[in-house]
Amino acid sequence: MSETLQTGVVKWFNNVKGYGFITVDGRESDVFVHYSAIQANGYKTLNEGDRVQFTIAQGQKGEEARQVTKIE
Repeated sequence: MSETLQTGVVKWFNNVKGYGFITVDGRESDVFVHYSAIQANGYKTLNEGDRVQFTIAQGQKGEEARQVTKIE
């Protein structure tokens, strides 16, 4: 998978379950994101529409976002 930094937009994120999906710029498929991949202090969450950057790795059930940070 790609260690290259990708960008995208949070499609949705469920704070209770701690996961969601990111629409990757330039791709048709979405990527799974788990709260543990969010690079932030304190409460780790994302909001629908947030611009983010991340890497993509192969997870247990397919591609997933890693090292996720919000773009201001």
